[in-house]
Order: sequence, then C-alpha cells, then structure tokens
Amino acid sequence: MLYAEKMGLHRVATPETAYNYDVCGAAVLDVGGGPVSLLLKCLNLQRGYVVDPLMDRWPAWVRQRYEAAGIEAIASKGEDLTDGPVVDEVWIYNVLEHTEDPLKVICNAQRLGKLIRLFEWVDTVKNEGHPHAFSEEMLNGWLNGEGKVEVFARGRASGRGYYGIFPC
Repeated sequence: MLYAEKMGLHRVATPETAYNYDVCGAAVLDVGGGPVSLLLKCLNLQRGYVVDPLMDRWPAWVRQRYEAAGIEAIASKGEDLTDGPVVDEVWIYNVLEHTEDPLKVICNAQRLGKLIRLFEWVDTVKNEGHPHAFSEEMLNGWLNGEGKVEVFARGRASGRGYYGIFPC
C-alpha cells in the first residue's frame, strides 16, 4: 500500500475492501508485479498486464487468478519487453534492484507507456538478490524528471524511498 500511495494511486473503498485503486479506464503494464500485483486491486482497469520472469514458476492458480481478473500474465523479463503492449501507464515498484539491466527496463517502459509510476529504494547495499543500488540522481537522469525521496520506517518497508510519476 505504501508503494501505491507514493505512486499516486487513488484508493477507493468498496463494501468488500477499503483497499482498491481506481485507475479510471487506463491500460496498465506492471513490470515485475509478481504473484500479487497491485493490478488485482484495481477498479475500472481497461486492460492489465503483469510481466514477471518467474510467472511460469509459480503455482498455476496465480496465472488463473490473473486471467479471472482480466489481467494478462506474461512470463518475461522487463529487459525483453521490446515489443510489449502499448499502454497508458507502466508501473515499476520495488523491482529494478532485481533486474539484469535496470536502465533497459526503464527505456522499454518509456517506449511502451505514456507515463511511468515508480517506487524504488535508493542508497541501499548491493547483495546477491539485489545486484543494483540506485541514487536519486541516477533515477532522475534515467527518468528525465525529478522524483521525491523520503525516509520510511514502516516495518519491512524501511529506508530511503524514491518515487514519482514520470511522463514518457
């Protein structure tokens, strides 16, 4: 929910849950959304796509859940989305540090979307699971804009977060 809030998504309550996001008819591509993409909580989604290289490694019910929600699940890396779907928005949250080539992921997102909503942790330490670390200046340059940086202390969501909405 922290990522959604900072990426500017508008939370809307329904009788079922207080945690939905109205995307107002947008087509959205979630890069690296994994088995629990924020798209599963979206209202008024024109078309949704979740791209994750591990998609076919999860139980079959993950893909079936996406299909039942009208979201296309694509087993691919963000770096390989050279001919992906053209969408209104591309969402990238807490995933770039796991990729092979984070700049290529952003370049592909800029080509496929009209805007990018992004949340990433900055000034982190590289390790085996996180081969990349980012600075505010680096992401500003890649995204051709200025994101915001804030310090968070919400359990596991702790550290310096970089976020923003960037036109492509």
